[in-house]
Amino acid sequence: MEQNEKPYQFLAWTATAILILAAILASFVPALEYHHWAFIIANSLWVVVGFLWKEMSLVVLNAGLTTIYILGLIL
Repeated sequence: MEQNEKPYQFLAWTATAILILAAILASFVPALEYHHWAFIIANSLWVVVGFLWKEMSLVVLNAGLTTIYILGLIL
């Protein structure tokens, strides 16, 4: 691990890649509705990263977004 690199960086990059994929799906093929699940997965991964990095702002923000996406599916 490099000096400035945080642990679990691969998990953060994976979450970011899924988040970008979700945005692309939502923009270009919204009728498929897979983007909802991609947003939920990406933000849930960011919650995990927030716990691992001890960054509560990441946890709160992404837990809130995950809750909104889940409620959007239910309602």
